[in-house]
Amino acid sequence: MLYIPIDDIAVSRCIFSRFSKEFLDHFDVDVAIAGAGPAGLTAAKYLASAGKKVAVFERKLSVGGGVWGGGMTFPVIVVQKESTSILEQAGVHIRDEGKGYFSADSIETVAKLCASAIDAGARIFNTISVEDVLVYDKRVSGFVINWSAVEIAGLHVDPLAIKAKYCIDATGHAVEVCHIVRNKVGPLNTPSGDIEKERSMCAEIGEKTVVENTKEVYPGLIVAGMGANAVYGAPRMGPIFGGMLLSGKRAAELILHALK
Repeated sequence: MLYIPIDDIAVSRCIFSRFSKEFLDHFDVDVAIAGAGPAGLTAAKYLASAGKKVAVFERKLSVGGGVWGGGMTFPVIVVQKESTSILEQAGVHIRDEGKGYFSADSIETVAKLCASAIDAGARIFNTISVEDVLVYDKRVSGFVINWSAVEIAGLHVDPLAIKAKYCIDATGHAVEVCHIVRNKVGPLNTPSGDIEKERSMCAEIGEKTVVENTKEVYPGLIVAGMGANAVYGAPRMGPIFGGMLLSGKRAAELILHALK
C-alpha cells in the first residue's frame, strides 16, 4: 500500500476552509432553528426537503436533545402510531409493541434523524448558542449567535448575526429563545403574554398539546417540541417522543404555508 505522508497544516487548512465556506453561506437563510433535538431535526428535514435553506444551531457538542438517554438512560424510546411514518422515512427500525405503542432504539433514532436532515440539505452547526434575536419591524428576523464555550467561560466577546425569514425555538424545556423574546422584545402570543411554564408529566395530555401548541408565538418565531408545552403551560411527556416529531413536522408545515 502506498504511504502518503500526513501534512498537519494541510489537514488544518482543509477543516478551516470547508467550515468557513459553509458558515459564510448560512448567514442569510430561509429558516434558522435553535436546538437540534427531535423537533428541531424533524422540522429541518421537512423544510430542507421542500427546498428551503435551513441552518440549525445546537449549543451542545452532540445533537439529539433528550432522545439519546431514552427512559432513565435505557436507550429505547416509545412513539405512537401517528408519528411512525416520520421515523420510517428516516430509516429507523420500529417495533410494534401492541396496544398502539411502538418502540425504537434511541441511538439509532438520533443518528438517522440527524442524517435525514443533513441529506435533505439542512446544515447543522453544533457548539453554537443563540444569545439574542434580531428584530426588524416588530418581527423576529434572525438569531444572534456565539460559541457556547464563550458563554461557558464568561468571556466578553461580541456575537454574530444570522438573518432568517422564520425562526424556530426548539430548545426544549428551557425554551431559551422565547425567554429572550419575552424579556427583551415584548409579550408572547399566550393568554398572559408570558411563558406559562410546563406542568408535571402526563403523556396522555402532553402528547396532544405539544402539537396543538406548536404555533407562531411571536411574529417570525415558531415554538416547537417540548418548548411548545412549556410556553403554553401544558404537561411534559417523558420518554414518549411521537408528539415531539409531529411538532417538528407541524412547525415546518406552518412555515411552508406562510412562505408560499
